[in-house]
Amino acid sequence: MYKNAVVIITGGSQGLGLNMVQRYVALQASVVILDIVPPPENLASTVDFIHTDLGDATQIEVAFDHIEQRYSKAHVLINNGAIANLCKPIQALMPDEFARLTAVNLTGAYTCVREFVRLNEGQTYGRIVNIASTRHQQNEPHWDAYGASKGGLVSLTQSLCISLASTPITVNAISPGWIQTADYDALSEIDHQQHPSGRVGIPRDISNAVLFLTDRENDFINGANLVIDGGMTRKMIYLDN
Repeated sequence: MYKNAVVIITGGSQGLGLNMVQRYVALQASVVILDIVPPPENLASTVDFIHTDLGDATQIEVAFDHIEQRYSKAHVLINNGAIANLCKPIQALMPDEFARLTAVNLTGAYTCVREFVRLNEGQTYGRIVNIASTRHQQNEPHWDAYGASKGGLVSLTQSLCISLASTPITVNAISPGWIQTADYDALSEIDHQQHPSGRVGIPRDISNAVLFLTDRENDFINGANLVIDGGMTRKMIYLDN
């Protein structure tokens, strides 16, 4: 299905991104990881890894120059890389911290899109998937910077769908809910049962959707934001008196 396709995955060395990389490799895609940490050693020989700070536009441009030199083209871009651990009260959240998170999560994704569009020129097939978050529309206290960046990514997705209408590229977003990437067995029964689907999510749930959206035949799904959260955003939650 993905043989001869060049797939670029940001943040692909761990967590959700690593699962995506493994799935595309299994389907014979040529996979390039852009990340600040290298992939596991057992994967290193099957992918191209380019050390890239997604908050630095120049590093992104250099990375895509390397991709162009090796492959001369690109077909799939998964904007997955993000700072996802900044939780601070607004009174303690400094402007430079907000700017850094936005630079990685939103501006970095935009820069990757810009470079990807250039590499995809002349191709008959192109797919962009932006990994957003359900935190763009509902949140917990002190995740303001992260939520704002993911809301911007959803909005960017919807705009790019229109701006790239003259190209073969479709642009979609996925908003994961609670996806546990490690220590799944340590979760409690309450963790699982609060989800309408009866369990906390796993990386496979997101990778399945990514593979579906980037399939060559799925060119009529465009500008969508697919929420994958076990139904949690449809659940009304009140504390008991």
